[in-house]
Amino acid sequence: QVQLVESGGGLVQTGGSLRLSCQASGFTFNDHAIAWFRQRPGKKREGLSCILDDGPTYYEDTVKGRFTVSSDNSKNVVYLQLANLKPEDPAVYYCAAAPVWQVVGGILAGQTYWDPAHYESGYWGQGTQVTVSS
Repeated sequence: QVQLVESGGGLVQTGGSLRLSCQASGFTFNDHAIAWFRQRPGKKREGLSCILDDGPTYYEDTVKGRFTVSSDNSKNVVYLQLANLKPEDPAVYYCAAAPVWQVVGGILAGQTYWDPAHYESGYWGQGTQVTVSS
């Protein structure tokens, strides 16, 4: 059974940090790109970052320098370290997986690594809530 399970969300003060985890099972982890998304209240789901099977990482400009994605392939887990959290960061954070070839093909067509279109037919987790207090 294919599963992506996010964890690590919670309540943190402005300027604080959290580490989110995305535990994958039921598919070949190393053949997939894993992306992180978030959905803020009243807004569309937005892509944040992506990590490919051999380690390259990519970030959307608004989170570059604050968020860091990494993976532990031995444990089939991807992390998203959130730092210097701001009032605009509260959201449900999701991870999603898609075959690397599909993501790379989209890049060649001018899409970003975290374009939701790559992941529509892939796997999604249920999300983890991040709340930031002032």
